[in-house]
Amino acid sequence: MGDSRAATLPRSQLQKIVSAMVFAAEANTLEQVLQRIAQASRELVGVRYAALGVPGKEGEGLSFFETSGITREERARIGHPPMGRGLIGAMLEAQQPLRIDNIQDDPRSAGFPMGHPHLTTLLGVPIHAGSQLLGTLYFADKENGQPFTEDDQWLAETMARYAALAIAGSQLREQQRRITLLEERDRIGMELHDGVIQSLYALGMRLDLARSIGTIMPEDLQLVIDGLNNIIEDIRAYIINLKSLRQDKTVRQSFSEITARLYVPKTITVSIDAPDKLPPFSPTEFESICSIAREALSNAMRHAHAAQVGIRAWQDTEYFQMVIWDDGQGFDTGAAGENDGLGLRNIQERVRLHRGTLNIGSAPGQGTIIQVVIPTNDSGETLG
Repeated sequence: MGDSRAATLPRSQLQKIVSAMVFAAEANTLEQVLQRIAQASRELVGVRYAALGVPGKEGEGLSFFETSGITREERARIGHPPMGRGLIGAMLEAQQPLRIDNIQDDPRSAGFPMGHPHLTTLLGVPIHAGSQLLGTLYFADKENGQPFTEDDQWLAETMARYAALAIAGSQLREQQRRITLLEERDRIGMELHDGVIQSLYALGMRLDLARSIGTIMPEDLQLVIDGLNNIIEDIRAYIINLKSLRQDKTVRQSFSEITARLYVPKTITVSIDAPDKLPPFSPTEFESICSIAREALSNAMRHAHAAQVGIRAWQDTEYFQMVIWDDGQGFDTGAAGENDGLGLRNIQERVRLHRGTLNIGSAPGQGTIIQVVIPTNDSGETLG
């Protein structure tokens, strides 16, 4: 960002670029970061269409292609995103700025697919972090109908430099999330070893003791059966934690799957009130959020002695919220940290990782309400 040409831009314009890229960097996912950059770039350069493409692995094709100025209906008519050929492929290979006054006249142009808006002029600038190509910004057709100028290119290149910081930061956060997930899986593996195996060993000792005495009483068998049921429930919870959720299930389907895999005594009625739409998070993020719900529901069923247990979720433009409640015996929230069986520390840590808030309301004999609020940032659709 030491290019002297950036200094020729008005201070107000530089401030707009910085503000736009800071806003983009605050998004939860890489897709949201790219979409915000494309939108801000289109507005700041003053064009009808803008896009941001990210090269695929080993430089083949595009792994992401976010657009601004093209409606959802137009994208649906176009079909698949660009394959990285034609002028897009030429830019990926050259990794140099490109200005074209008439796309159709350029011999590298591969034309447009059916349903694609007609474009005339094109400006493309690479987004670099050192020698690494993070992506390419594309601009088409200025609002004033004029060809792109050198000043337009300077502006676009300045935006690309700041965009590199936002994209690199998002990629770093994704890596940190994956590391966190791997650490969480290691923790689950330790709990599986230390918890389930020790419980099975204890049950084996109980049966061996009964066999050595020569008489197995009905109450002994019931204790063993109850213990096995609890262990099976724990194993199910561990397996679910170790298996990544695919992003093809709605919020309601995901919560229904969680309750179906938990051991629900016949004395407990479970209710689910959640949107039948896809969650506004990446698969990794929503897997972690489901772990919060799973732990809270499991705690209620195992410890609350409740007749009713429920989960409710909803979303507005800024937050995803869920409430897990029961009408059970409740507990003293002031002493909750001393009770490892409640698993509240695991819930608190996951909520913290998502920059969310956690509120727990409970008292002896008054049931429990756990409220979790997670920011969604770029969630544009209301689920609830």
